[in-house]
Amino acid sequence: MNAPARISHLLTQEEIEHYHERGYVVPRWRLPADLLQRMRADLDELLAANEGVSRDSMFCPHIAQGGTQGLRGSETWLEHARIPEVLDMVGQAIGPDFLLWGTTVFGKPAGTGKRVPWHQDGEYWPIRPLATCSAWIALDDATPENGCLRVIPGSHKGNRLRAHTRKDSPDLVLNQELNAEEYDEADAVDIVLEAGQLSLHDVYLVHGSEPNRSTKRRAGYVCRYMPTSSHFDHDYGAELQKRSGQVDFGTRALWLMRGKDLCGRNDFAVGH
Repeated sequence: MNAPARISHLLTQEEIEHYHERGYVVPRWRLPADLLQRMRADLDELLAANEGVSRDSMFCPHIAQGGTQGLRGSETWLEHARIPEVLDMVGQAIGPDFLLWGTTVFGKPAGTGKRVPWHQDGEYWPIRPLATCSAWIALDDATPENGCLRVIPGSHKGNRLRAHTRKDSPDLVLNQELNAEEYDEADAVDIVLEAGQLSLHDVYLVHGSEPNRSTKRRAGYVCRYMPTSSHFDHDYGAELQKRSGQVDFGTRALWLMRGKDLCGRNDFAVGH
């Protein structure tokens, strides 16, 4: 008897159209069980090495010395940002020339995980023209009960940054919240993922998540990839760093993942 045909990890045409039409997609492919197990073990090591850093958002674990948080990262997370199947799908979404400029572990602990207010990622980022595909890899099951990602489908259309207001609160992961008139929560869709699944979403997509009041953690690893036709502006990033105190965009290291630097302005020496 012939072995069953292996399902390709590549996005189908329908999945590609879903990404561009609705601003996100959940591919059929998922991490192999051994890789998921390894990533979960690496997460345990990361948490153990950084007891003083908030579990809700741990910036740039792929960088050994982690910026403004003082995070002790590891190159193993850079390896996880280079998963070939994920890079292939990102290339289908944003083109064959792209770089990695950031990663985050969103730990959302059981019982205490904070709310992420409705926002657009591009409100925070020194990228011109603004462009990024985020790969959100579920290390735990993500459900409405433990605060899965929620999105407003189609809200990326028009490539428009909507009005945000600063809201400093210990109950929020971010301090910029989308103004209420800029979206309709009735349109929200929950991105329910099993551990090992992932979603891809566009930089302009309106999204957020509810707090985790359940007994189950909701950890995810997010990788930020931008087409090299755009410029990661370190000078503007330094200004943003002064404003927020939360990020290290002025000295952020960049890694070319695929292809070449099309705009010719991205600095791959800074931060290395």
